[in-house]
Amino acid sequence: MSEFKFACPVCGQHITCDSTVGGSQMECPTCFRRIVVPHAPKDGHSKLVLSAAEAGQRPKLGMVPGQTQSLAGSKRFPVATVTCVIVLLALVASAVVFRDKLLPVATSPVPVATPAVPSEPDTNWTLQLAEQSIPDAPVTGRINGRLFALSRTTVQGGTLTFRQGAEWPPDLGVTVHLFANQGRDLAGKTVNIEPTRTNAPRLTLRWKDEQGKAVNRTIRQGYALRVEFNAVKNGQLPGRIYLCVPDAPYSWMAGTFTAEIRKAQPAKAPQPTAPQH
Repeated sequence: MSEFKFACPVCGQHITCDSTVGGSQMECPTCFRRIVVPHAPKDGHSKLVLSAAEAGQRPKLGMVPGQTQSLAGSKRFPVATVTCVIVLLALVASAVVFRDKLLPVATSPVPVATPAVPSEPDTNWTLQLAEQSIPDAPVTGRINGRLFALSRTTVQGGTLTFRQGAEWPPDLGVTVHLFANQGRDLAGKTVNIEPTRTNAPRLTLRWKDEQGKAVNRTIRQGYALRVEFNAVKNGQLPGRIYLCVPDAPYSWMAGTFTAEIRKAQPAKAPQPTAPQH
């Protein structure tokens, strides 16, 4: 019998064993792992250190029992490399998830629509009523510098209102407070307001600012207005209008309309006064 040395494949402990037990299993005295004792070298060289195999594992390709293998040349699972890869992937995933918080996002400001105020009046803008003919087309124009397209016309009492937009307050609008008690009282009449008239009906221009808030402007004189009312038809009051306002945006409107006749609001009864003693 002869002895030879081999190394534990788990902890590298050198173990001296008799050559007759090659191929059998034993526990490593250091790590207590179950290993397979390699076969002794055929040349009987006792100083040659062999490497055992862990019990339950298949032998590597190209290795036969008793083949010499250096412990330093054995390959181990790259735990450190895999750990670094996992950490790197986690960092990349975190950067993707939180990129909006970590890095400032450049956003372009939303442009706010502003009215295109004309530098000079339109050809339809004139304060001379005698020089202006009313077109036979639905009312259009320009209010506070913005193009106006008629959506709805109403008359309530003597208040004649033109507006653009489905809701109130309108996107654009004009209200003329004519001297009448009922809308039907205006049927068949023509109203002419020259710029020089001092007791002209109150005129209100309506629009919305850049924040969408309603803005009103009241004008009491200096404007030119002609309204021609036709007869009432199917509960509506058709007519035609020309309006010119002496403001910086050169507001004006002209064309035909059909006003919905709405009931005038009843006048509020005066509050009784307390008797004096």
